[in-house]
Amino acid sequence: MRYEVTGDPLYKEIGTYFMDIVNSSHAYATGGTSYNEFWTDPKRLASALGPQNEETCTTYNMLKVARHLFRWTKAMAYADYYERALTNGVLSIQRGNEPGIMIYMLPLGPGSSKARTLHQWGTQFDTFWCCYGTGIESFSKLGDSIYFQEDGTNPSLYIIQFISSTLTWDAAGLTLKQVVQPLSSSDPILHVSLEFSTFKDTMSENEESSVNIRIPFWTSANGAQATLNGVAISLPEPGNFLTVTRKWISRDNLALSFPVSLWTENIKDDRPQFQSVQAILFGPYLLAGMINGEWNLNIGNTTSVSDWMTAVPPDFASQLFTFSQDWKISGSNISKNDTLVFTYNNGTVTMDSFPESGTDEAAHATFRIVNSAPGTPQNKTRMSGSAMDFMGNNVYLELFHRPGMIVTHQGIDKSLTVSQKGLADKDIATIFKVVPGLDVNNNSLSFESVNLPNCFLYGGTSYQAGQAVQLQCKPVKTDLAFNRAVSYNANTGLRTYHPFSFIAKDSDTSYIFQPLLAFRDESYTVYFNIST
Repeated sequence: MRYEVTGDPLYKEIGTYFMDIVNSSHAYATGGTSYNEFWTDPKRLASALGPQNEETCTTYNMLKVARHLFRWTKAMAYADYYERALTNGVLSIQRGNEPGIMIYMLPLGPGSSKARTLHQWGTQFDTFWCCYGTGIESFSKLGDSIYFQEDGTNPSLYIIQFISSTLTWDAAGLTLKQVVQPLSSSDPILHVSLEFSTFKDTMSENEESSVNIRIPFWTSANGAQATLNGVAISLPEPGNFLTVTRKWISRDNLALSFPVSLWTENIKDDRPQFQSVQAILFGPYLLAGMINGEWNLNIGNTTSVSDWMTAVPPDFASQLFTFSQDWKISGSNISKNDTLVFTYNNGTVTMDSFPESGTDEAAHATFRIVNSAPGTPQNKTRMSGSAMDFMGNNVYLELFHRPGMIVTHQGIDKSLTVSQKGLADKDIATIFKVVPGLDVNNNSLSFESVNLPNCFLYGGTSYQAGQAVQLQCKPVKTDLAFNRAVSYNANTGLRTYHPFSFIAKDSDTSYIFQPLLAFRDESYTVYFNIST
């Protein structure tokens, strides 16, 4: 600000030097910075990962610095920084879509959770940290730095953020509507449309004006496209501005398509033992693995991120379910409407209390129904998203958070476990037939073992949370309690995939990756020790 007031270039140099030092030596892949509200030794971030990273106030202030520096220099680096810090450092601090539920610091250590920090989540009406003020203000400024106007003989506009919005550009007598199509990992192209219209009460439509659009560094020149009123125009290399100067008229349309790819970024730590520690990004979005503590990834003999990380297919979302049993039993320890849910629990499966949304427990109570090996009878193409579409099919029950890990029985009267799909000696114990619920409820289903007919996944009759699910065989005589214990309601999964969801495969297992901003209380890891 002092440079803007005095014009003394010294203050411009101070601001530029400060930003460059922070970004080169102290910034995380989110764009944020600080550890316990301090800066520690430069290029030593691997030792600083933990629950107290990235103070919200610091991100707020760094965005203000970046905004001023871009105004002074038009340097692409500050526009790129603003996008990254806004996308990851601001959008990640609120609990989902719950306004006013924010955190003081954004944890980045292995197995972190936004709910497990010094301050934990704040509250809407009783939390008044400094970071609550800056956090809430940051969400009020989401449209703060999309457009910049440059004074001159002819009006000139810089568009540095791709956010659907409408701008009244008085200097050019134009209204500009930016429309950004929703992005997904299965269709990784960012489509941006700029629609122009002139004011009816101005003659400025007869003047030329320039529009400068940021071509982000994270896109690829191979595949990026731009058209003006349907006619292709050439694009500069990523990291530059596309400039279009013309006498804009109503209904002019400038359309851009940017390929979005996966890429990795090393942590800012120059010690040899941390050269393999990297974050994984999808365009500007930092991805986090749904992993509790593990940070080693052995990706084998591959050369590209896309070799070991693939988009979750769109149809997977309709295959996610939570299986529940509803009991109305006096004195039980079931806390939420007497509902127990089929839940992965440290290597086994139990019937547990209905979890809060956005938690590890909600993710662990979500399973994907997968039609089993080739040759299994298949129903018609599923359209309804109902588990009933699988009725009569032989299926696997796959963990949501561990793709490829499937529920496995260990024999009659024994607790369930999980195993890696494809292990031939266990495959037969992982396949279950979906049959109508034995409780004769039209909305329920049961899972019958394929290799042990007449034996079912049995939730127990103790009606207590934590009861291990076993494989139990149907009694000769009708047993209503047994029939209820093997019958489940199949509801939409408590956890679902974010539109940017990926499956990462290492030598031992697979993990779900989603943007950091999509996590609420779940455990996650953002930096990985990647080896081949």
